[in-house]
Amino acid sequence: MKIWPVQDAKARFSELLDACVSEGPQVVTRRGAETAVLVPIAEWKRLNNAARPTLKELLMTDEGRADFDLPQRGLAKRRASVAL
Repeated sequence: MKIWPVQDAKARFSELLDACVSEGPQVVTRRGAETAVLVPIAEWKRLNNAARPTLKELLMTDEGRADFDLPQRGLAKRRASVAL
């Protein structure tokens, strides 16, 4: 994985894109700090498909949502009240 300063990435974007396709992900830095990664589209699609579902996707699914344990209510200890 090659590291590209943002100035070089902007000036030689076509070369950056070619390196991404042929060599894999390329890191772009700004003032020495890693800022972004350019990845081939196939890699992006693989990562995106492997990502955990969003909350919206979870709520919209037909699968049961009650497959997890909920703590019993009313068993929490309460703080002692303070007299004013």
